[in-house]
Amino acid sequence: MAKDVLCEVENCIFWDNGNKCSADAIYVVSHVGNEAEDTKETDCDTFRPSNTQ
Repeated sequence: MAKDVLCEVENCIFWDNGNKCSADAIYVVSHVGNEAEDTKETDCDTFRPSNTQ
């Protein structure tokens, strides 16, 4: 299991200083079924927008 999860999406409620993800769990999904060929075919479904803009 990953010790540190990095994230550059500052408008996510789980984003923390140092580009760290503070979510308890990370959920990654594929756009193309159960297997992906590269990162462009995946998304972090853990993302939730923050209310600060």
